[in-house]
Parts: sequence; C-alpha cells; structure tokens
Amino acid sequence: MNLPTVLLGNARSGDLSEVGYRSVVTDTNAAASIIYTHTDEAPLLATYSFLPIISAYASTAGVSVETRDISVAARILAQFGLADDALAELGALAKTPEANIIKLPNVSASVPQLKAAIKELQGQGFDLPDYPENAQTDEEKAVVAKYDKVKGSAVNPVLREGNSDRRAPLSVKNYAKTHPHSMGAWSSDSKTNVATMSSGDFFANEKSVVIGADDTLSIVLVGADGTETVLKESVPVLAGEVVDGTFMDVAALRVFLTEQIARAKAEGVLFSAHLKATMMKVSDPIIFGHVVQAFFPTLFEQYGEQLRAAGISPNDGLGGLLSAVGNLPEGDAIKAAVAARLAEGPEVAMVDSDKGITNLHVPSDVIIDASMPAMIRTSGHMWGPDGNEADTLAVIPDSSYAGVYQAVIEDCRAHGAYDPSTMGSVPNVGLMAQAAEEYGSHDKTFEIPAAGTVEVRNAAGDVLISHDVQPGDVWRACQTKDAPIQDWVKLAVTRARASGTPAVFWLDENRAHDANLIAKIGEYLPQHTASIEGGEGLDIRILAPAEACAFSIERIRRGEDTISVTGNVLRDYNTDLFPILELGTSAKMLSVVPLMNGGGLFETGAGGSAPKHVQQLVKENYLRWDSLGEFFALAASLEHLATSTDNARAQILADTLDRATGTFLNEDRSPGRRLGTIDNRGSHFYLALYWAQELAGQSEDAELADAFADVAAALGGNEEKIVAELLAVQGSPADIGGYYRPDDAKASAVMRPSATLNEALAIL
Repeated sequence: MNLPTVLLGNARSGDLSEVGYRSVVTDTNAAASIIYTHTDEAPLLATYSFLPIISAYASTAGVSVETRDISVAARILAQFGLADDALAELGALAKTPEANIIKLPNVSASVPQLKAAIKELQGQGFDLPDYPENAQTDEEKAVVAKYDKVKGSAVNPVLREGNSDRRAPLSVKNYAKTHPHSMGAWSSDSKTNVATMSSGDFFANEKSVVIGADDTLSIVLVGADGTETVLKESVPVLAGEVVDGTFMDVAALRVFLTEQIARAKAEGVLFSAHLKATMMKVSDPIIFGHVVQAFFPTLFEQYGEQLRAAGISPNDGLGGLLSAVGNLPEGDAIKAAVAARLAEGPEVAMVDSDKGITNLHVPSDVIIDASMPAMIRTSGHMWGPDGNEADTLAVIPDSSYAGVYQAVIEDCRAHGAYDPSTMGSVPNVGLMAQAAEEYGSHDKTFEIPAAGTVEVRNAAGDVLISHDVQPGDVWRACQTKDAPIQDWVKLAVTRARASGTPAVFWLDENRAHDANLIAKIGEYLPQHTASIEGGEGLDIRILAPAEACAFSIERIRRGEDTISVTGNVLRDYNTDLFPILELGTSAKMLSVVPLMNGGGLFETGAGGSAPKHVQQLVKENYLRWDSLGEFFALAASLEHLATSTDNARAQILADTLDRATGTFLNEDRSPGRRLGTIDNRGSHFYLALYWAQELAGQSEDAELADAFADVAAALGGNEEKIVAELLAVQGSPADIGGYYRPDDAKASAVMRPSATLNEALAIL
C-alpha cells in the first residue's frame, strides 16, 4: 500500500528534524488538510506527544496535518515582524468552506503573563521592547498598542466565524455515571453566598440600539467644558447589528466592595473576588485593582503616591506590588502594612495557602468561570490561610450573571450536592460568531479620564447612546451582528430537534442588550422552526439567566437534559459550570463550531489548570494534562473532512477513533494524579493502541486494515516495554527550554521518551 510520506519538522525554522513535532507534508491540498494549532502551556506540551500519532494515522487517508503557531509567544513575535502572523492567516481561512481547524486552549494573556512572556523571549535573543508601564511618548504608545493586540481574548474572536455547539459526548457522560467524580457535601447552614451590585454596574447602566443601515460610528467623550475627546474614531457597523454601551460606576463599585469586605468579616467567611481579567482584558484588571485598593485602603492612602511614581499598579495584583516594593525606601513599611491588614481580616481565600498566595495576588489566578464551579463542587468552600476549607463570600461586582451562581448555591444548600451518577446535562449553544463581543474587552473599553458624557454617534452626528461619567469609570461598547444571531437561533432549533430536549434562551428582558435579542428571536424563531421537520413542537423558551439556571438544575436532579442557549459570556461560564459539576472537568467536552461559510472549527476544552501541569512536568517530568478533548475534536474534524471532501477513509478514521476513545474511557487510561501512574504520554500510547486495533479490525477497507495490523501488533506486543519506557523518566526535572516558547528539540525529547513507541509509529 502506498501511503503519503509524513516528515516531522520544526515549523519555526523550516528545518526538518526527527524530533520536531510540527508536520510538513507532501500533500498540501487544502481540502484534505487539518490545521492543528500550536498554543500554550500543557496543551502545547501534549501536542509534542500526540501530533506525531495524528499525522501518522491521518496520512493513511491522504489527509495532511499542518500546524499554525498561535501561542502567546508567537502572537508577540508577529506583532514586531519576528514571526509570521499565523492568527491572521487562520482568521482568513475560517471564512472559507475549506477550513478545518483544531484549536487547543490558548493563553488569554493578562499583563503579568504578557510581561513574563516578553522577558522569556528577550532571554531567547529576540529584540523586543519592554512593556511600557506608563506610556508617554508616541513610540511607547505604539508599543503598548502592539502588545494590547496580544492581551486577553486575542485568538477566539478571530477564529470563531461560527456559533458554538458544546456538549458532553455520550461516552464521557456514561463514564461519569459509572465512575462518578468526588463531590463535596453541602450543609444546609452553609454561609457561602454570592455578593453582587444592585445598581451602578454594567447591567444597570446598559443601553442598546439596533442599527438601521450600514454605518460608521464614533465614540466621543464630551467634557464638562464642552471639549471633545475621540475615544474611538471608527466603528463600522452593519444593518441589523446590535450595539450596546454601558459603564461601571467606580464610586458605586468602591462602596459595594467596602461593604462586602465588612460583610465577610462579620459573617466569618472567606473574602474572594471572581472576575475574568484575562478575557475581559481592559475592564476586569481595573476592577480587580479596585478590589485590591478597597481591601487595603490605609495602605493606598499612605503610600499610593509612592506606588504610582514607581509604576506599581494595583491592577497587577498584590503579588506584583509586594515583589516590586522591595526597591522602594518605604518597601519594608508597605510589606508590614499588607501583613497587618491581612491579619486583621477578613480572611482572604487562597490560591495556594502553603505559599501564601491569596485571591488578590494575581488577577489571572482566579478566573470566574473556573473558580466558581470549583468552589461549588467543593461544598461551597475555598481554601483559607490556615490551609483548611471554609465558607466563602464570592464577590462578583457586575450583576449580569452573578445570579446564576447564586441559584446553584441555593439549590445545593437546599438539596445537597449533585450526584454525577444520575444527574442530567446542560449542553450549550453559544452566540459568538464574527466577534460577537458582549465582553466589551477589546478596542471599545475605556477608563474615563475626566468627567463628562460618553456619546456613541452615527456618521450623521446623531447620538445613539450616551452616559454621564466620572473620572475612573469603566465605559464599554459591544457589537453583535445580525447574521450570527440568525445562525444562533437556527443552531438552537437544530440542536433541540436533534436531541429532543428543551432549549432555553438565557435572556433577561430587563437588560437592554437582551431585550433587543429577544425581539430578534421573536422574528427569526418561527422561520427556523417552520423550516425544520418537527420544529413546531419543540420546547423552546426564554428565561432570565437566574431563572433559566433554576429551571435547568431542577431538571438536572431528575436526570434530564436542557440546552442552554446563551450569549458569549454565559457560553464561557456555562461550558465550565455544568461540565465541572457533571464530569469533574470541562476539558472532556465536545466543542464544535460550525463555521458560517461551511468550514469547521473544533475546540478541545478548557485550559484553566494548564499552568500547574507545566510546573509539575518541569519539576518531576510528569504531565497530568488530559487530552480527551483533543481526541473528541480530532474525531469531529475527521468526520467533517470526510463529509466535505467525500473521503471514505477519513470517515473510517473518525468512526474507529470514537470507538477507541470509548475503550480508552472504559479501561480508565486517562492520566493519573501521581508519579508511577501513566501520565499524558501514556494516555496517548493507549489511545494509539486502541485506535490501531479498531482500524485493524474494521471490515470496510481491507487495505487500511492490513496497514494497521502491523502497527496494532507492534503497539500491543510491546505494551509493557512502552509503558516502562514512559514511566522510567518520571521523578526527575525536565528541561523544555522555555515556558511560553519551549525549545522544540528539548520538548519533543521530553514528551516522546519511548523509542519503542516512536518506532511503531514509523511503520506508517
């Protein structure tokens, strides 16, 4: 059998290498290609091990596997002309019918992460400027503008040219039922609660308009003296587009935070703040900085001027402050003031109590969509300074979605923890296509410099939205185009029909943005229910988020499923909340993005614990990352390719991979939690073994079965030897040559330590 040659090489340099993991293939036909993204942290390290398996197996169907580097390091280098802009290339590809992209979790860099990546790249010899702390000159401002393009959710809005269909595969759900993960018991007298603002927040201040015709908007701050400052000169919009504007009243925020700090002290619970300083990269670091200042009011009253003069910002967290003040004359006094305040309380929830890392240390350490489900799963507890679990006051300033978490907490307080062996599921259809922002985290979010009125104007000068603001307020605008909304409604109807379960739009008629979406749903829903057989009889409803959550979790306890149909933020939150409760992790979800122009984007799960996994690998050569999400994404990608290119062998690869993944789960081959058990590399070996066995045993393509018979024999016959080779490296430090930009040869050697496994793959 003649199979395409697959050479593994280093895509950064273009030099072929036996140890590099990026694939260079002879067949570059885009219609038969899968793009596998090179991202960050643990998913990247897993790629060094798993991609050679993918490339070898896919080659038997004439499918090429290419890679594109969209890691935070590559995005930085691209901004300064030191690397190709792979993200822009993939963004263009995502708009074509040929797109078939597998996207692994990537770093949505906060400023501290960005600075760390810059420092590492500089140490590797790249000529990069430092991140300007307080940009003053035009040159410094230009540097900040380049780095700002890397911060936060820089990748997802570019690639997501379709809406999200995210659900637990049946094999994963069945595995969770037969092997339920641990859930902490809930007490009916638990004092854990969510605290959120009742006025002055983004929810309360939101205004929304539907654009009547294609136009170009501008955002202008009109000062009290009539002077105008253009905040955003050009915002192109299309007919039917929903445009929102809102702001966080910082004075109201500070009053709220002060009250919650006192409440946590009075109730004897841990104080914790839950934001998304990575995705909401402009607004939430500022809000996080206000949390830090509110917790240490005396410190900033006494030393605020010195801290500002030294370029030390509370937005970077308590950890950054403590590490930077050592060079100040007042450094010891500042550290003493911090220690005294922490001692007098309230106690702060901890990220790492052994190391003294608090909830306030790093803005990217406590990300709401991961931290809140973990707290709920652990009896409503977070870790205290004493290393013990305790009830917690979870402070979520903006009230838009805080009620969702409170609804789950109240349900657990009344009925106890959920039972993974019996509970239902909450899959998600999420509105995210064409940068459906809602976050307001990108180029239309501003910290207001002076009192005045922010106006959103059309090209004719008419004011569409206006807000009176004060210095320091955080104002933001968001856009949601009409075509993605129509596609979102259609996808919700399609999924409801296919699954036979209710679909609930999580929208609040009292919120301006949601009210406009509800009106559009009223227009588009009848069109799509009428166009789908049986659509008229579907159970489709609209409920405010907290009510929708209560409805869904009531059904969960009865073992029933409910589709949540949400905007972009709730998509992010719900696709962590429910999978973590149901499955123990959100990394095991199938995430398909049917691209609006016919291509496919296949996402592989969340990466919230990825940093800890990398730290463990470097310390003891053990990678606990679970690649199950990659397995599901690959199967869906192969199936899409089979359909779009009429490739029968690709369909066989997809079908056999599905069956192999079922065996993988039943045999419990996911990475263990301790040294001496198989880690990520071992899990890849077993997936390769089971997949080869399925391919060798299938009867649809005898030639393909023959090709994999030798591979299955080589892997199965050498199982003990391969596992021994993989286990032998554990326990010693591993050198991968970099955190944000590992050295390819070093990382590949670490992640492919079994010569026997590598030789077996070479058969193909």
